[in-house]
Amino acid sequence: MRIAMIGAGYVGLVSGACLADFGHAVVCIDRDPDKIASLNAGRMPIYEPGLDALVTENVRQGRLAFSTSMREAVAEADAVFIAVGTPSRRGDGFADLSFVFDAAREIAGALSGFTVVVTKSTVPVGTGDEVERIIRETNAGADVAVVSNPEFLREGAAIADFKRPDRIVVGAEEARAEAVMREVYRPLYLNQAPIMVTARRTAELTKYAANAFLAAKITFINEIADLCEAVGADVQAVARGIGLDNRIGSKFLHAGPGYGGSCFPKDTLALVKTAQDAGTPLRMVETVVAVNDQRKRAMARKVIKACGGSVRGKTVALLGLTFKPNTDDMRDAPSLAIIAGLQDAGAKVRAYDPEGMEQARILMPAVDYAENAYACAEGADALVIVTEWNAFRALDLDRLRQIMSSDGSAPVLIDLRNIYDPASAARHGFTYCGVGRTKESVARNGS
Repeated sequence: MRIAMIGAGYVGLVSGACLADFGHAVVCIDRDPDKIASLNAGRMPIYEPGLDALVTENVRQGRLAFSTSMREAVAEADAVFIAVGTPSRRGDGFADLSFVFDAAREIAGALSGFTVVVTKSTVPVGTGDEVERIIRETNAGADVAVVSNPEFLREGAAIADFKRPDRIVVGAEEARAEAVMREVYRPLYLNQAPIMVTARRTAELTKYAANAFLAAKITFINEIADLCEAVGADVQAVARGIGLDNRIGSKFLHAGPGYGGSCFPKDTLALVKTAQDAGTPLRMVETVVAVNDQRKRAMARKVIKACGGSVRGKTVALLGLTFKPNTDDMRDAPSLAIIAGLQDAGAKVRAYDPEGMEQARILMPAVDYAENAYACAEGADALVIVTEWNAFRALDLDRLRQIMSSDGSAPVLIDLRNIYDPASAARHGFTYCGVGRTKESVARNGS
């Protein structure tokens, strides 16, 4: 099939490359000429494991191309995917749909023959109705069907998620559109990926509901972690105990500094606004949003407490800046609030991240950036693990202790991802502080 992908950002580029790898002819279109020039030169605008090789191979095979002009690609396409950004709108936090609606108007003027226009961007309920209205208003003679096909991609594992999805949700209002979408995803039949066909509005809400539920699981276990610290329990054992229940499951039950990234923060907020406008407020999701916002700043206070109650004049080293491993995405990363809190308290902050420092330098120019984990820790009074990159999971603790600052007391290791064993850290000479773990609870639970 011939596919036009409007938007060469995270969702558009990954989706376009994967669809091309299925054998479809895909053109990714973006208004940013520098981005298209970089892609045509083989340079990726984002970091995603395996993406550069996937793009390079499909460009070489002639199945994937990049352009700033959509007219020809849309006119020839069987399906046109809208995969542009929907950031939180300033002022009210609702999803900014201006890019989606601009794309719909431009697509309308280039349509030729029956075409399925697919909203891949995460959009509030009813957006598909407005996209269809815009297209028909702009081009009254268009033979078009508008479909919702939300993405469920995890940054850092997006290619695997696209090729081996748990489900494919298609919100289609007519049989012709459903047939096209089934043909688009036909290569996944071998993986037995279920295609769930619903009404368009149902598909739009499914995406938001999924992200809100996952954000709630993260927020729940983070609040349980705080309770564990207060009563002497171990959150990792609690999480394991409830996660073994098949009704609950173990995923997203890892206590930490709060969720961030391009999806959960803006999607939970947009869902809250949608529900309020509909007169059915989602009180639980509202609380999830509020608790998560407060938690990030609370992690700075946790670091300060672990350092004896003050970090003024001290050097605090942070390992990990991106909101999760295997991405360079700094959007709503917990590190932003943690660093701001530490700097407000008078600390000098040094940081290292395997992929996120280019973006971090733009957002936090007052931070001292190191070339590796050990250079980051050298001379520091405290070391904070913020993002659980694999490169941080087996650090040489003896080396770290020797190069960190010492006034005769043990250097402090604040592990916000619980990737180190507290007893092992203590044996290597560190004062250890985790999340939802106390020395007593860990010893009692055998963790």
